Amino acid sequence: MRSFNYVIKDKAGIHARPAGMVVKEAKKYGSEILVKKGEAHADASNLMQLMSMGIRCQDEITVEVTGDDEEAASAAM
Repeated sequence: MRSFNYVIKDKAGIHARPAGMVVKEAKKYGSEILVKKGEAHADASNLMQLMSMGIRCQDEITVEVTGDDEEAASAAM
């Protein structure tokens, strides 16, 4: 498993367009990719889950990648 933290810099947070970009990239990999914020988590390949987290500018998220191609998937995320 690989994980990293990231602080959201987009002033609008993770809204439809950036969430769609994350989902599109996550679907390229076989690994499970989770986005976590506090106790909440979402599958990075599920647009509705990702958008429902309410991630705003300056929020810190954790991305966890588990699977056969986790190194490449982690780098892409």
